[in-house]
Amino acid sequence: MAGDDLLGGSDPEHEADVERARIAHALIADLRGLPPAEVPEALCRSCLALLPEVSGLSVSVLGDGSTGVVLCASDDVAARLAEIQFTLGEGPCREAARLHAPVFATNLPRAADRRRWPLFSIQAAKAGVEAVFSLPLASAGSALGTLDLYRATPGSLSEDRLRTAMLVADAVTLAVIALEQASPDPEGVVTWLAGAESDREEVHQATGMIMMQLGVSAEEALLRLRARAFAQGRTAMEVARAIVDRSMDLRDD
Repeated sequence: MAGDDLLGGSDPEHEADVERARIAHALIADLRGLPPAEVPEALCRSCLALLPEVSGLSVSVLGDGSTGVVLCASDDVAARLAEIQFTLGEGPCREAARLHAPVFATNLPRAADRRRWPLFSIQAAKAGVEAVFSLPLASAGSALGTLDLYRATPGSLSEDRLRTAMLVADAVTLAVIALEQASPDPEGVVTWLAGAESDREEVHQATGMIMMQLGVSAEEALLRLRARAFAQGRTAMEVARAIVDRSMDLRDD
């Protein structure tokens, strides 16, 4: 009788735990010791190396209400896909965060996916994207954020590829938590992420300026900034810089 049979055979759950831990350790090793400003790019680079079958990916961290931050993106297409979902309030990543479950759009040009996310599907098609896979970064019963993958061609992920993607999402969550616990700053759940967003300070500054100018809440100010970016086909960062240097004024809307 084979040794595995004597031991009761392989344990898929145990194997998944071992692989999840291996991936998490690899991510943490890639990020440990880096200056905060370099963490997002390194995180995306590490994830993409683990998922070479996708065209690109992004990692978003959720805030209060409908707000969120695109922590990192492998390319401009991935960044825009994430930003427009926060702006439009629809799309696979929004649904994955709400349901705390994976949400896949395997053929965005197909009528079923267009009906599900009519505005997002149009924008994804313009970006040359035909399939999106959103996986929640789940922690303590809530969604910390999402790992969002895209491909330029339609179709489902194979069973093995899907398993790897889900383990990567779990590992990203573990890496975020581990790095946060190692941070000397005790404030906030993802303080190290805030530090990693040094180049996003302009978004926060621009949001504050919009709040003062229009007399709106922080959430509405951020949504207005993203709406302007969406309407002009620009990133939220680009619009924020224009607001901060006063070459753009949303009071003109």
